[in-house]
Amino acid sequence: MQHLTLARSTNRRKLWRKLWLMTSLLLTATMINPSNAQPVLLEDFTEAAENRWEYLADTVMGGVSKGQVQFIASGDQTVLKLSGTVSTENRGGFIQARLPLVQPLPVVAEGLWLKVKGNNQPYFVHLRTAGTVLPWQYYQGKFETTDHWQFVKLPWSVFKPSEGFTSSLLREVPVAEKIKSIAIVAFGRDHQAVVEVAEIGYY
Repeated sequence: MQHLTLARSTNRRKLWRKLWLMTSLLLTATMINPSNAQPVLLEDFTEAAENRWEYLADTVMGGVSKGQVQFIASGDQTVLKLSGTVSTENRGGFIQARLPLVQPLPVVAEGLWLKVKGNNQPYFVHLRTAGTVLPWQYYQGKFETTDHWQFVKLPWSVFKPSEGFTSSLLREVPVAEKIKSIAIVAFGRDHQAVVEVAEIGYY
């Protein structure tokens, strides 16, 4: 009986969280974009998220940034925490947590949404697609953080191709069904990084 009561309580919490998520995102969508696109949950860091996400840093190219990815409890859910020291020495400057996509996003997807908080600094989402064949190619979208949870929306139009002589080989805007991975990234300047992500989805 105790296990049954606990299961019902957990299910109720999940239901209320989903209802709250839908309401918050639909209100945000109304204010930002009068689209009829519905928010869809892609990742909430349950069921061995550490097996799906990978940590990468500029050390693969000679940089000296140091960081880590943790999956920690926050309230009644698990969240991803990316933290560390980002250094631009030796032409470096990033740490990231990356999720390779098992299935492509639908053609009708208009962008990504995230539930995030951090240390009041900007962070980035990097997308790799079927067209980003070189290691230094990606699409970058910026988002701001505060010390409380908030939803941010990133339409595909905010994602810009990485700089460099190969940027002209990429589309100006990524195509949803061509996206191969999504990464949470601390990038581009010397700073202490602390960013947490509770949920990621598309709309």
